[in-house]
Amino acid sequence: MEIKELTRAEEQIMQVLWQLKKGFVKDVIDTLPEPKPAYNTVSTFIRILETKGFVDHTAFGKSHEYFPIISKEQYQGFATEKLLSGYFDNSVKHMFSFFVKKEKIDLKEADEIMKLIEKLKEK
Repeated sequence: MEIKELTRAEEQIMQVLWQLKKGFVKDVIDTLPEPKPAYNTVSTFIRILETKGFVDHTAFGKSHEYFPIISKEQYQGFATEKLLSGYFDNSVKHMFSFFVKKEKIDLKEADEIMKLIEKLKEK
């Protein structure tokens, strides 16, 4: 199944659903930051996410409890591949270098990354 790119608003709703694991529209709204969007707005975005194949639901009468069917890890993989191919010529080295230059990686994180690299070398 092909994963589609999410808009910023869709991704915000998905972040909530990944956190909640499942929930009704009201649960999603309760978790979103202020100012809270209208019920109909959130409901519309959840239905769009359902159409895109990210979300499914269980019906309880007229109410629907929604749950993710694409995991956060699956979307992270998709988004990372898109970032790498679209902006860094498929080079992790270029991406890492960019984050270092922008001072988005501190020494502790760099040390942890080096330890991960050493573990990979051992395999």
